[in-house]
Amino acid sequence: MFTGLWARRVALECRPATLAKLPAQGWSRFLHKATSKSALAGTAAPSCTQSWQRHTNLSSFRRAFTLRAATPRRSFDPRFFSANAAQAQAVAGELPVLSPPAVGGWLLASAGLVFAVIVVGGITRLTESGLSITEWKPITGVLPPLSRAQWEEEFEKYKATPEFKLLKHSITLEEFKGIFFWEWSHRVLGRIIGIGFVVPLAYFALRKRLTASLPKHLTAMAFLIGAQGALGWYMVKSGLEDSLMETPGAVPRVSQYRLAAHLGTAFVLYAGMFGTGLSAIMDWRYANKGWWGGYKDSNVKWQEILANPHVRRFARGTKVLTALVFLTALSGAFVAGLDAGLLYNEFPLMGGRLAPPADELFDPAYAKSPDRSDIWWRNIFENPTTVQFDHRCLAIGTYAATALMYAATFNPALRAVLPPLTKRMAKSAFAMANVQVLLGISTLLYLVPIPLAAAHQAGSVMLLTTMIHLLVSLRRPGAAARAWRQALQNAKKTT
Repeated sequence: MFTGLWARRVALECRPATLAKLPAQGWSRFLHKATSKSALAGTAAPSCTQSWQRHTNLSSFRRAFTLRAATPRRSFDPRFFSANAAQAQAVAGELPVLSPPAVGGWLLASAGLVFAVIVVGGITRLTESGLSITEWKPITGVLPPLSRAQWEEEFEKYKATPEFKLLKHSITLEEFKGIFFWEWSHRVLGRIIGIGFVVPLAYFALRKRLTASLPKHLTAMAFLIGAQGALGWYMVKSGLEDSLMETPGAVPRVSQYRLAAHLGTAFVLYAGMFGTGLSAIMDWRYANKGWWGGYKDSNVKWQEILANPHVRRFARGTKVLTALVFLTALSGAFVAGLDAGLLYNEFPLMGGRLAPPADELFDPAYAKSPDRSDIWWRNIFENPTTVQFDHRCLAIGTYAATALMYAATFNPALRAVLPPLTKRMAKSAFAMANVQVLLGISTLLYLVPIPLAAAHQAGSVMLLTTMIHLLVSLRRPGAAARAWRQALQNAKKTT
């Protein structure tokens, strides 16, 4: 095949009018083929080389060839698999853009930063550091106070907050520096996430390295990162309001609603980045090697697997379970916002019974409407006893559902068709659910110590991670990956 291709190119390149129309990248391939063939045949190549020298400067060409050789080439270029170069070039132009592994790696690294900011945010809340910085300065706020005068200025601003006046009026400057550090670290990490996401996004978009569906999704994530910063300040602002000083029994802390929105947005960002990055890497592997779902056989019939009724039913169940994991984690934000973990520090009972009394779960004191029509939802979101009870029920339900999902993988009919990666992720999800339950119970029994509580929040992210990985393992390859895989297979058939 290559001999015929070389012969046709020799005849073509010897005509100056045709030579001018050749793409620059074709010259180096022609010289390589012409030189190698002349060494073997010694017939047509010399005359063609003379014609070539009449129309190009050899030294300039050698420099261009050296630069071209040093440039990394795509792992799959269909032009090398067809005897008709022009037709193959047209085929390559018709193929959609397939994101390289670098895109997936960048998204997974961004997800790692979001994971870190969630954990640091949890520590910031547990150490009651979230109200230590009383201003929002997106640019100049990157630098912490550097002199004693600057520290004194920040400390004076903190002294004007309800938290200092009601709870921490005896705090010293050195103690203030400790809580300032956590809030400052949390905010700086957020800025790093923004820069580390937007700059590579612009680069990959300008270089046209993103699959067709990615730009709009990633742009939405970029806007969500910016909105997350504003939402974070909106949350902090709720704990700085002077009205707290006038409310009997009020505790200076941020609104549990805003805290849940802030944490929920972080979970959505993490899930989007992790799932998209993992999908990009798996698409690349499928397009180049045919690997899918943990199978390393290029002939795997993934269409038949995904069409199997048992697999479809299992996939629907895992989606519901993933939503339940997210809802349970979100309910934990209400527990944290209301310090509900400091009540009923026992398990599985609450005050010696499975559930607190009904009049405690739905206390009329939390109703604000004259007809008390809001007693249900206000107790669910504002009563610490009810919030903890709800979190317990959701956690137990999540654990039971995870156990059932894992047990289902041992059904012979399902196990015979489930991809290996799906079975591994189901096992990982059940293992992580066990760890998360142990962390939650320990946190409750030991009165919410910071290390255990922070690990419990990190565990919720890890459980969500295993569920997302499980969902991706049952995802069909993207349209671009399927097109490239088909083109590669067709090219191999012609060789």
